[in-house]
Amino acid sequence: MAMAWGQGELFAKANKQEIQRTKFLLDKYTDMVSLMRDFEQFEQDLQQITIEGEAARRIDQTDLHADKTANATILIEKQRWVYKRYQFYTHHLERAHRLIKDEEARKAVEYRYIQGCSYKETLLFFRRSYSDSTIRRKLVEGTESMANTLKLMGFFEQDDAEF
Repeated sequence: MAMAWGQGELFAKANKQEIQRTKFLLDKYTDMVSLMRDFEQFEQDLQQITIEGEAARRIDQTDLHADKTANATILIEKQRWVYKRYQFYTHHLERAHRLIKDEEARKAVEYRYIQGCSYKETLLFFRRSYSDSTIRRKLVEGTESMANTLKLMGFFEQDDAEF
């Protein structure tokens, strides 16, 4: 019986590029969450500002009499598309984070990326419990675990696809 995932592997491992992509998205996690909250809270205001503001006119600088309503609609749709992408990313990152089996690695990733603390703050927070090299190793292990989980979920194939 052939497996449908990866190259026939039931528990395929993420490659270096997928691990780097995971780390990149983790580095952006708190920014994505903040922008999503802002969009949710101010979507109506953003739509009104976009329609009334100069942003709509800047889309097509060749036509000084551009249709502001059409251009505003394009900007609003772009904002909505970015919001949906961020929802997709953060949802999968949160699922993969919850599935890290090593509790120490899960806590290190939580503090560093999910809560958005700097690397130095993370080292200081865990310093009483673990050495700097252990914390560094736990962050790498947690990130790799998440990348492996994301690979099993088909995240990287969906990430490449258009919505």
